[in-house]
Amino acid sequence: MNSWKSQSNPAKQMMLSAACTIAGMILMIGFRNFENGGSNTMAGFLLGLLLLLIGVPGLLMSGKQTVLVDPKTRRITIEDSNRFRTKNRSIPFSDIVGVSIGYLGKRSNNVTWYYLVLKLRNGEDYPLFAPGRFFEGASDRSTVAGWKQRLEGYLGQ
Repeated sequence: MNSWKSQSNPAKQMMLSAACTIAGMILMIGFRNFENGGSNTMAGFLLGLLLLLIGVPGLLMSGKQTVLVDPKTRRITIEDSNRFRTKNRSIPFSDIVGVSIGYLGKRSNNVTWYYLVLKLRNGEDYPLFAPGRFFEGASDRSTVAGWKQRLEGYLGQ
């Protein structure tokens, strides 16, 4: 079997963070005179502040995650890189005792992310293709079920 390499989409992360930052600044500027207004004005200002506090770190910390499943070395290598550092994690196939599908979001508001959860021998649950990293196809359960079957095929070799 060939190696399986997948990369997240940092551009989508940046766009979401930029949208939060811009919306936060607009709300903070629009509702900056909250001492003269009512509680709705204060709520608008605080919502803007919250969005700004979410967006700015998101812009600074967004990065790319690369997942490499290598059947020759029988390990999964995850490289997390952002502006400030690169972190690598290597998981041998022998440390994986199970693979399941995790879910984040609500179907009712049409925001869903699926991802693989590796159950490791030490009891840790490790999220592979983590939500919020914008891996292509992560919002489709059947795609992630295909990833699960593919990974189980690699593990069963």
